[in-house]
Amino acid sequence: METLVFLFSFSALGILYAMNTIPEFQEPYVILEIGVAVLVIVLLFYFLITLGNPPKDVLFFVFAVFSFTCVIDLTSALEYDGIISGFMEFYRKTGEPYLGTAYAIMMCYWDGIAHFIMYLMMISRITDRKAYRTLGLFWAGSLSANMSVFIVGIVAGKYGSEIRPAFWINFLFLLMPVWGGVTLFTRPKDRPLIGGYNAQHVQTMKLIWRPLDLILVLILLAAMAFTILRGLVVLDTPLEACSVYLKHYEPYLKDPVGFPKVMMLHLFFYGLPLMGAFVYGLLKPGCTWMPDWTMFLAGAMIQCQWAHTGASLHPRTTAPFRIPNETFWCVLAANLFYAVTPILVALRVHSNPYFFLKIVPFPGQTGLPNSEEKDTKYKDK
Repeated sequence: METLVFLFSFSALGILYAMNTIPEFQEPYVILEIGVAVLVIVLLFYFLITLGNPPKDVLFFVFAVFSFTCVIDLTSALEYDGIISGFMEFYRKTGEPYLGTAYAIMMCYWDGIAHFIMYLMMISRITDRKAYRTLGLFWAGSLSANMSVFIVGIVAGKYGSEIRPAFWINFLFLLMPVWGGVTLFTRPKDRPLIGGYNAQHVQTMKLIWRPLDLILVLILLAAMAFTILRGLVVLDTPLEACSVYLKHYEPYLKDPVGFPKVMMLHLFFYGLPLMGAFVYGLLKPGCTWMPDWTMFLAGAMIQCQWAHTGASLHPRTTAPFRIPNETFWCVLAANLFYAVTPILVALRVHSNPYFFLKIVPFPGQTGLPNSEEKDTKYKDK
């Protein structure tokens, strides 16, 4: 099924080419109507071809339809970068002109490549009746952050006065990952929920005897400080440190397009509390919510940092807002390190989850050997 979805998604190129060559299809409201109609037709197509063997998960249809739109986003990014032509010229004029900003181009690359791969992987697992909850939470965090920054940035930035009918279709791409995330959070976990001997042993160890966790706590604290600094910068705080950072390190934070400011505020008000919660989760044993939320934030932050860092380097960003040559490698390293921080935490939590399990003694636990097969009690599904 994933092969069919992959191939069918490229039929979007034919639609784009037709709209780019037929003037009647280039009116603002016509673009919105065609966009909605195409999404409905694609949904009906997948519904009809799966009638004989319907998928057990309704999110299959979300992933299949969004795979179609990934090709559109990738085409948009490639055309704005001058790599291809003849598909999206009309859209930059009467559709969504802000897609030509550096931030939106990098966002479209992420959607057209990273999200496309995630959709095909999740469709494959749904078709094979396998679990995909962990990857799904990563996707939900990524696309939720993607679209929330994008929509608010359009309204709050310099393109707020150039909103056209096609803008409203973006809310579908915000609501679906929110709904998908809530759905996945409420499903039974793929991993053990209750720990026995091994978990009990690990949870008695102080942080000083868990060097990896200690390093991650320090890294998280550094990431929180970085989040606070950049949040204060976009809030126009008169502190000298903020002025120096804005002028000599990341002037892109003040780009009038609005996306970098909105992204920093998202991280300040949502990412910062979550990173603080992760510090608590690494100190306090039995925080069963850690695997889910670390994966969700990892998806959100890697997407945000990809778009932000890429946009600050992109030639479509005017020279005064790009990273200064004197501090280029320092800023690039800081942003890359910041991006991988939640991924490192998520990998640690998922690779060795004993510290984050509940300890509930069960009959026969006493005297059990140190064996994973007998150590973990799985939740009934």
